Amino acid sequence: MNNFMLHTPTKVLFGEGQIAALRDQIPSDARVLITYGGGSVLRTGVLTRIREALSGMTLFEFGGIEPNPSYETLMGAVALARAERIDFLLAVGGGSVLDGTKFIAAAAPYAADKDSWHILETVGGEVQGAIPLGAVLTLPATGSEMNMGAVITRKSTGDKQHFFSPFVIPRFAVLDPVLTYTLPARQVANGVVDAFVHVIEQYITYPVDAKVQDRFAEGLLLTLLEEGPKALVEPDNYAVRANIMWSATLALNGLIGAGVPHDWSTHMLGHELTARHGLDHAQTLAVVLPVMLDAQRDSKRAKLLQYAERVWDLRDGSEAERIDGAIAATRAFFERMGVPTRLRDYGIEQPDIETMLAKLEARGYTALGEQGKVTLALSRHIYEAAR
Repeated sequence: MNNFMLHTPTKVLFGEGQIAALRDQIPSDARVLITYGGGSVLRTGVLTRIREALSGMTLFEFGGIEPNPSYETLMGAVALARAERIDFLLAVGGGSVLDGTKFIAAAAPYAADKDSWHILETVGGEVQGAIPLGAVLTLPATGSEMNMGAVITRKSTGDKQHFFSPFVIPRFAVLDPVLTYTLPARQVANGVVDAFVHVIEQYITYPVDAKVQDRFAEGLLLTLLEEGPKALVEPDNYAVRANIMWSATLALNGLIGAGVPHDWSTHMLGHELTARHGLDHAQTLAVVLPVMLDAQRDSKRAKLLQYAERVWDLRDGSEAERIDGAIAATRAFFERMGVPTRLRDYGIEQPDIETMLAKLEARGYTALGEQGKVTLALSRHIYEAAR
């Protein structure tokens, strides 16, 4: 196991009705900006319940944060936060709202004479402080409610970039599985796939004798495999929703990634598919991952065989057959969740590979993966094989 430092300061309020405890988590004299996405939090009454829980406090609201949150939209919230002297942010929604709110938190105190996009260009390296924030999660998927990362899109240039900063880790997160009952099937499926691939990116690398992390990761994968399809047919099953919600949080809160190598090449190639072709984030992961695993089957051989045995119970046949079986089973699971795994399934017969490769090169993503083996040439192969 590799050396690591792990700090997970987010207070988790898990279970039905935890919105009622919101007031105790926020300073009573805070000037609070509530951020959210579309109208779902209004239609379902979640925002009304939050307003009631925070009655008497100084509240402001900013809605309209998109899936794949845009820099242009978020800068409107930054202007509001500065003008109203906001000193606490409350994100209500899924990963996009959380990611967007993290950017608002970092950008509002950022030097006014600088382009705040520089926060992304320096991957958060210039962030010296941020407005504190909390979260009410309505869509389990990204784990953003308990980590320091965010991904933001700049529509004007077609760039999609990430940043990290310990200053934007949420102070608390309300995780009420009941709030996920009304999610559309597409969002449920995307959330499960997203969480699943988050685990894979930290698990299928190479062995470092991290038995605890491996078995935690395998437990999360098995839980998502078991509960994901149930959530599509039993939307009001509290136990199913609770297990999915907690799995998604644990998939990317730092626990299973501590002391082990990480990959993330599937995510980097997927980001370019979203930026260029507009696919949902999870859709890009479902398209890229099976091809990525096959393309790296030699360097990932030991962990692929472990994955085949422990997650898919594939013990017979040659090593090549077991690896083939594990990759095929992964693809079949995504398809079962209703997330297609080939670009042509989304009407993309001719992906703009040259533009995506140029973006990867411009970002310096020319040796991705835990061993730096995902070169531009291999990225080209993966995009072509994913058609």
